[in-house]
Amino acid sequence: MLAKSFEKAFDDEDWVFEIKWDGYRAIADLSGKKPLFYSRNGISFLSKFEKVTADFEHQKHKMILDGEIVAYNEHGKPSFQLLQQIGDNPDLALTYQVFDLLWLNGHSTEDLPLLQRKELLKEALTETDIIKYCDHIPEKGIEFFNQMKQMKLEGMIAKKANSLYVENYRTTDWLKIKFTNTDEAVICGFTEPRGSRKSFGALILGKYNDGKLIYCGHTGTGFNNESLEQLYRRLKKLVIKASPFETTPKTNMPVTWTKPELVCEIKYSEITKDGIYRHPVFVAIREDKEPQEITIISPTNSKPEKMKAKTSTKKAENTDKEKEVTLDKHQVKLTNQDKIYFPKDGITKGEVIEYYQSVASYILPHLKNRPLSLNRFPNGIEEQGFYQKDAGDHMPDWIKTTKVYSESNDKYIDYVYCNDKATLAYLNNLGCIDLNPWNSSLPDLEHPDYLVLDLDPSKKNTFDHVIETALQVNEVLNSVKIKGYCKTSGSTGIHIYIPMGGKYDFEQVKDFAHILMKQVNEKLPKITTLERSLQKRDDKKIYLDYLQNRTGQTLASAYSLRPKEGASVSMPLEWEEVKPGLKPTDFTIDNALERIKEKGDLFKPVLGKGIDMMKALELLQDV
Repeated sequence: MLAKSFEKAFDDEDWVFEIKWDGYRAIADLSGKKPLFYSRNGISFLSKFEKVTADFEHQKHKMILDGEIVAYNEHGKPSFQLLQQIGDNPDLALTYQVFDLLWLNGHSTEDLPLLQRKELLKEALTETDIIKYCDHIPEKGIEFFNQMKQMKLEGMIAKKANSLYVENYRTTDWLKIKFTNTDEAVICGFTEPRGSRKSFGALILGKYNDGKLIYCGHTGTGFNNESLEQLYRRLKKLVIKASPFETTPKTNMPVTWTKPELVCEIKYSEITKDGIYRHPVFVAIREDKEPQEITIISPTNSKPEKMKAKTSTKKAENTDKEKEVTLDKHQVKLTNQDKIYFPKDGITKGEVIEYYQSVASYILPHLKNRPLSLNRFPNGIEEQGFYQKDAGDHMPDWIKTTKVYSESNDKYIDYVYCNDKATLAYLNNLGCIDLNPWNSSLPDLEHPDYLVLDLDPSKKNTFDHVIETALQVNEVLNSVKIKGYCKTSGSTGIHIYIPMGGKYDFEQVKDFAHILMKQVNEKLPKITTLERSLQKRDDKKIYLDYLQNRTGQTLASAYSLRPKEGASVSMPLEWEEVKPGLKPTDFTIDNALERIKEKGDLFKPVLGKGIDMMKALELLQDV
């Protein structure tokens, strides 16, 4: 899929924005026995970029990926010139930035909306030091563009969030927005050098229009002695007698014409009305582009009319239904309160905000000082949602955030945490229907406050199977004198929490959770499994997920709404209530508050004094 050039950055809630990488576009086909890795024009990259292809063996799924091979200079900036000289720089720092998924485990994904493809990609891709998931920023294109400018990157790509993947098509659903004007042109000849210059003076450039080559300028700058000599050697092999242009251009020096086989990238200040580059500067040869695809395309100056109309309608709606409320001495602007979040239940954004305000005194202790993964559904649960970890620069100053280093992304992520009603309302207004906190809290994010046992059913399990498993977990806990606290997930599973009091690190807690789940699996081998892979897992077995006890893992908080039909709530339970006939849909936005007021906060002990894990392990040996 190809992008059209676009003049300037914009904000739009229906669009997402990615870094424009200055590299080689590359498809990785991992669907067969042997991987394929090739450019847009079909040139194999398998041997040229062995550093990348060696990491394909770490991928667990059969996939076809779309991304860009990027080389970095000593300052950590993408460098297209270095990428070209990979043969001379075998130790060059490389990444394959993967931004799209075209096929997964036997199924094409091209007809899925972009954000759904990216969510699948995020789950399926195993990131390595070289293969990276290319993330995106929703809505705030102008801010993102300015950040890219400060970082001296090439620009950004704007993509419509619901766009389908259309191969070999240049569409206004994807737009490229650059700081400097760059373009590709076909080299059609070169002029004689002047004075002390060797090799050649300038390159004669052209583009195709209806299959015919049209002159678009010449460039004699951007070379050093070495690049002049290298290019001259290649051009001499392509010399022809006649001009390849439909109309031969006039030049101020004698010209040697060449076969139009080489494509180069140039920078320029503007294009005249006649289609001629002003101040063009040679950047590099583009091995990944075919001359025939270098055609005259007018830059797109406005977003598609359909999208513009849709956006203006939304803005009109927002203006009518905006209100400002004061919560915890902060002004919070709440927009579009009548927007439907749960279409089949008729529940609006305003009602979601009201629910959270009504249970704030119960839910806030379970969110306090905990980094959040923001699961956003700005257009309701039936439209595509997306995860957001990094707060970005557009959050109000009073929203609390904390920077956490992410090894997988090799960068600091600025997480939001929610300690008050104002933040709660602000996040709900962004489309956060459920709230997903870390297991640990500030100031010590290395030691979780609780352990989580997540009972995750497969397709053919009933909720009664989940209940049977939860009761077995409770038996195992009782046998080692541990009190566990359970809640519905609000979806199809049950979560059981054990207070740890921040006394152990994540690795210790995860290992202990694994030991507990092994005990459960031994007692219920017919309906439970420790197999994480969906492909290998029996679809009649409940996955005993102990891996939720890793740094940065999140689950829906107690009392959190879930983005599911029926507007169910993740509800703490008394163990006497965990019996056949219980359904996760028993607790919803309509009855949750009444129940919570009646029962109080059943999950309060989860935040209390932790268990003695060593004592429990000793008791386990005797079981």
